[in-house]
Amino acid sequence: MIVAVAPGKAACIGLCVALGQIAGCTRQSLPSEPAPIVMVSVPLRQQVTDWDEYVGRFEAVDSVEVRPRVSGLLQSVQFHDGQTVKKGQLLFIIDPRPIAAQLEQSRAQRSRARATLVNAESQLKRGRALIASHTISEADFETLSAAQQQAGADVAAAQANVDANALNLEFTRVVAPLAGQISYRRLAPGNLVTAETTVLTTIVTLNPIRFVFDAPESALLKYKRESSHSLSGNRIDIRLQDETDYRWKGHIEFLDNALDNGSGTIRGRALVENPVGFLTPGMFGHMRLFAEHSTDAMLIPDQAVVNDQTRQIAYVVSADGTVVQRTLEVGQLIHGMREIRAGLAPADRVIIEGVQRAHPGRKVDARPGHMSAFPSGVSLGENGQLQLPERAAP
Repeated sequence: MIVAVAPGKAACIGLCVALGQIAGCTRQSLPSEPAPIVMVSVPLRQQVTDWDEYVGRFEAVDSVEVRPRVSGLLQSVQFHDGQTVKKGQLLFIIDPRPIAAQLEQSRAQRSRARATLVNAESQLKRGRALIASHTISEADFETLSAAQQQAGADVAAAQANVDANALNLEFTRVVAPLAGQISYRRLAPGNLVTAETTVLTTIVTLNPIRFVFDAPESALLKYKRESSHSLSGNRIDIRLQDETDYRWKGHIEFLDNALDNGSGTIRGRALVENPVGFLTPGMFGHMRLFAEHSTDAMLIPDQAVVNDQTRQIAYVVSADGTVVQRTLEVGQLIHGMREIRAGLAPADRVIIEGVQRAHPGRKVDARPGHMSAFPSGVSLGENGQLQLPERAAP
């Protein structure tokens, strides 16, 4: 059967057939897609020291509220707010005149008591001579002896009163009980102060300074099982809220003897050197508490670790060039290198660059690379700064 086709439609059909043939030829002539290039290397083996991280706060080793020992009128302030003071430095003066008058009165009472004692001793001496000749009775002699003893006691009491008033006169000069940084004055001259009650100012020590933190019970159990001794002396590093480097160094000074019943944590304390007084009580910081012994660990670049929802994985290349997925148990991040506690073998060829081009079961072109935190050639120098690779001379 013959079908008539219009000339325009015939031309269109011919063009479509020709294009189809060209497309088929082009599809057959395209080469296969090359395998993606990735950089691989075996994990780095290195001795590392594990640590635990805690958030804590700085506290002064010693802190004192300066209070007056005597009541009176505050006469003068002998320091500037916030300055560093030495132990024994004069801080306040309380009007000494009322206490000086009391001291003079007590001295007069002491002189009177001494005169009474001299008289009582003289009468007792005469009584001994008279009792020998039976001029006075035994009762009269005992009365003279008791009077002499009472006069001696009055002298001792008067002397104690003199000493107390002399001490109170000394206490009108309020001095620093320890060396450290002083706070601001709480009262201006002219105010009345009460002994042992009024807070005049505070003084804190700044060097060294303490870092206080709370550790959970699980951490305490781990420390007790792993350490041959208490944590005292274990080194710690601290960074402040606005710092990236753990630049403050110290050691564990104290671990409490009981867990807190409410929180289930135990209080720990570290001692940190603070020579210029930069660290201030009340500051918060992040602390690394290092383990007692170092361990042999495998390290890979942190960028080679892929987060897959609830797990962390790495890609390795098998002998035939196929990408294989490994589930990891990771540890600490050390200068850009991630500690791998489980999931990799020492001979595994880990993809360290080109991870985004790797898919499990797919063939790749694996080329040897340098195992570092920066496989592209950037490295971390001894001073912690990034160093670019050296370029070859032209």
